[in-house]
Amino acid sequence: MSATSRILVSVVAIGVVAAAVAAWVIRGPGPFAFAGGETVALADYKAASPTGVPASLVKASLVERGAYLARAADCMACHTKPGGKDFTGGLGFKLPFGTLYSTNITPDKETGIGSYSDADFLNAMHRGIRRDGARLYPAMPYVSYTYMTDDDALAIKAYLLSLPPVHAPAPANTLPFPFDQRWAMMFWSALFNPDTRFTPDTSKSPEWNRGAYLAEALAHCGECHTPRNLGFALDNRKKFAGALTAGWRAFNITSDGSTGIGGWSDTDLASYLAYGHARAHGTASGPMGEAVDRSFSQMTVDDIKSIVAYLQTVPAITSPDMPANPAPPAPASHRDGGGERNARGKLVFEGSCASCHGWTGESAVSPLATLTGAAAVNDPAGTNVAQIVLSGTTRLTPDGALSMPSFGHAYSDDEIAAVANYVTARFGAKGASLTARDVSKLREQASQ
Repeated sequence: MSATSRILVSVVAIGVVAAAVAAWVIRGPGPFAFAGGETVALADYKAASPTGVPASLVKASLVERGAYLARAADCMACHTKPGGKDFTGGLGFKLPFGTLYSTNITPDKETGIGSYSDADFLNAMHRGIRRDGARLYPAMPYVSYTYMTDDDALAIKAYLLSLPPVHAPAPANTLPFPFDQRWAMMFWSALFNPDTRFTPDTSKSPEWNRGAYLAEALAHCGECHTPRNLGFALDNRKKFAGALTAGWRAFNITSDGSTGIGGWSDTDLASYLAYGHARAHGTASGPMGEAVDRSFSQMTVDDIKSIVAYLQTVPAITSPDMPANPAPPAPASHRDGGGERNARGKLVFEGSCASCHGWTGESAVSPLATLTGAAAVNDPAGTNVAQIVLSGTTRLTPDGALSMPSFGHAYSDDEIAAVANYVTARFGAKGASLTARDVSKLREQASQ
């Protein structure tokens, strides 16, 4: 071999190694890597299978089992737009480079999934490939659903195909070139989608494995609570450390005792998932509120306990930009001087908020409306407080529903910024400094 050939081969080899190293660095670990135990194929797992439906539904029909799994996978949240018919799509996902719209997954043969074979459906769920061969964008969380078993995915398909077909074409996406080139997603998937099913960890309890399957393969918690890497894939080096999702703060849910859920009792965490509220921790709103209403609240008590058991083992990561959780009481100085520093915010609070939330932050109407201790109120960014004012929120509880109306049309961006800053200063550990421009951007997110 000539010297020139040897140099060329060396350059190519170095390039291949560098590309492999870069890919490894960007890709990072998988969602279960932190557990560190030995995993086995599901067929070789000696304990009860962590997949499928709870024991109470094992003898139910395929459609009934699929209905439970579809709720656990929270399919409706993304495939139903506000005011739209269930599962008919049309919900917009505003991205830095355009807007994606979810699709119809009713049995309509033209605009839905009525013509999908089992293989077509599994390709979409596990590999992000549509029936026509086009690649799906990862707004469809197939990188999480890839861990779902074939049986569970096909049970969901059976349930969806049992629904009434609705003709509902999806709006056209507004992605500019080159982001509108779906074929390019094959390279993204090759790097970031493991295309593998869940394997139980023999070093962990059956409850932990059930929780891992529910949280990762079905509920896809990481899609909101894990930051993204340079390739817009989940960065599991910061697993569950919190992120900004659809204009809302998805808080830290690692076992960290200061900014995560390490200071929560199992009972409080189970209550938050099942009902969207835990005393001294706050009330779920926005995307998390929807997840509670449409998914977690529909799960069995044992499944919620399994998720809690799994979450409490996720390694602690402190998020300096996240609020303390549980939050410390607001300093007395905030209550005494907050009004003078932010008269406009106090005026809005007095006119529309105080009657339900109270001047002390302890609501006389419902514990769900109490502001003190809530993560959103103690978040110095003030993002979720402004979003709740803009969009309103409804909590479904065992005693009925409690609603806060939307004030997005009643107040200007400047007024909403003022009241969010006032609430975080008066009832939280540190006041926010939102501007009208910040609220305008949040309003755009809320309108999708």
